[in-house]
Amino acid sequence: MFGRWMAFLLAATFLASSTAVQAGDWGDDDHGGIRHVLLISIDGMHSLDFVNCANGVAGANGGKPYCPNLAALGKNGVNYLNASTSRPSDSFPGLMAIVSGGSPRTVGAFYDVAYDRVLAPPTVTTGNGVAGGTCTPGVANGTTTEYEEGIDKDQTLLSGGGNFSIGSIDPAKLIRDPFNNCKPVYPWNFVRTNTIFGVVHQAGGFAAWSDKHPAYSSVAGPGDGSNLDDYYAPEINSNVVPLNVTTPEGMKCNPIPDPTVTSTSQYTDSFQEIRCYDTLKVNAILNEINGMTLMGNAHAPVPTLFGMNFQAVSVGQKLIEKKVGTGGYTDAAGTPTPLIQAQIQFVDDSIGEMVSQLKQRGLYNSTLIVITAKHGQSPIDPNRFFPIPGHSGNNGNSPATILDGLGLIPSSESPSNPTGIGPTEDDVSLLWLNPGSDIPSAVKALEENASQAGIGEIFYGPSLTTMFNKPGIPPQGDPRTPDIIVTPNYGVVYTGSSKKQAEHGGFSHDDTNVILLVSNPSFRKATVNSPVQTAQVAPTILKALGLNPYLLQSVQIEGTPVLPAVPFRSDER
Repeated sequence: MFGRWMAFLLAATFLASSTAVQAGDWGDDDHGGIRHVLLISIDGMHSLDFVNCANGVAGANGGKPYCPNLAALGKNGVNYLNASTSRPSDSFPGLMAIVSGGSPRTVGAFYDVAYDRVLAPPTVTTGNGVAGGTCTPGVANGTTTEYEEGIDKDQTLLSGGGNFSIGSIDPAKLIRDPFNNCKPVYPWNFVRTNTIFGVVHQAGGFAAWSDKHPAYSSVAGPGDGSNLDDYYAPEINSNVVPLNVTTPEGMKCNPIPDPTVTSTSQYTDSFQEIRCYDTLKVNAILNEINGMTLMGNAHAPVPTLFGMNFQAVSVGQKLIEKKVGTGGYTDAAGTPTPLIQAQIQFVDDSIGEMVSQLKQRGLYNSTLIVITAKHGQSPIDPNRFFPIPGHSGNNGNSPATILDGLGLIPSSESPSNPTGIGPTEDDVSLLWLNPGSDIPSAVKALEENASQAGIGEIFYGPSLTTMFNKPGIPPQGDPRTPDIIVTPNYGVVYTGSSKKQAEHGGFSHDDTNVILLVSNPSFRKATVNSPVQTAQVAPTILKALGLNPYLLQSVQIEGTPVLPAVPFRSDER
């Protein structure tokens, strides 16, 4: 099925196989001074956050700057003020845009939890409730897709029940492809197009990545998973345990520093514990700079391409922690509360450690540092937050709930399914309907209930296909494109949780406008105000390393350009 759909996408596209680099020639120094790329995603961090922390903002830190290390990188960097993530702005499509150069139109990743009209359910029910079922070879089925902690062997364990890597994935919990003998679809084969990690690996470079779920080994795709030479993914949604690490500001994580943590708390439930968790990955990056693997248990080359994501800022933006306080901002200008300011300072200190280590190892001048984010967070203005159904459960109904009442939502997506994983709704609503549903009638029902659902804009039919492939069964349509996408009014979040005051996934400015900084000691400071996409990071990284950006399939199909104003010094190979 995947091969047929990709053939359809690539029908008019010439694959630049003639420009492939032969493995083993990476040691040549004919591609300028850049020999390594350190890619960092500070999940949730807006462009505004960087402006405020680098320059200072009234009402925080006495008006003084509070991210000196990021500011220092900006003095030799290109700062893009108008950078946009993927739409939807969920972690999964956001990450894949950064590493593939493509949108969900080509990559096929819409959300951590989404839907596919062809694929079949997993053999057993996932940890988060995607029900196990049957798979009949050669027959389109339709199932919710999950690529997050629910596919771990044991999602309560930091290791994921395995080796902190792809060995932590339980194949019985993976959705299956009826057009490939009902084999499980591993994360790297769920995505449809290749990534910068695969291009670098196949060119003879060393490619490594660290992220929050074993499922995010999707960055290795497609193939057999070997496009990543090293991958480290402690499970973020595991139960909190003491960690033998010390954060850059000196907080010891053994014993557990947050006294409010319980036996079932997860790292995302605590401002302190998420910093402990992120420090695991920071130490992994330091290991690699020092010529070790991410886990520090063997020698390895300093990677050609490596990096990690931070979760501290994202948690700091949206968390309401009982007996501790509320994160986020105090106003629409993005003035940080003390709790989110502490998270930004932690990330800044951590990046400072990486830069210091690169300098000590004599690698700083030859390393391109790219700092961006998979997604932003909305709303920045706390006065605009409006949860549906709300902390008290009476603020209205979400679009999925409205259509579910009419019998239009598949069981695996249904909000009324007591054991299911539920619909794909945060501050966006992605709606896949039962086969044969009358989509205009469904839209009419949403319009009639727009007030109770906080609906801002509805995309379907032609308005949907300006952004994505036509929904349907191949070759008539894309099995993953939602039938309807609803973007709510600014500030509306579809949640009943009392722990959050913001979310991401939608199309709003706060969701999509993120930090994007490209830095190297040889660069002059520059600011770019014109709109750019985080998807442009992928071809830019390849060009900086002297590789052809058109080795990326999504770049070929979508025409994704390199970022403007980067002073390249290399010839493509």
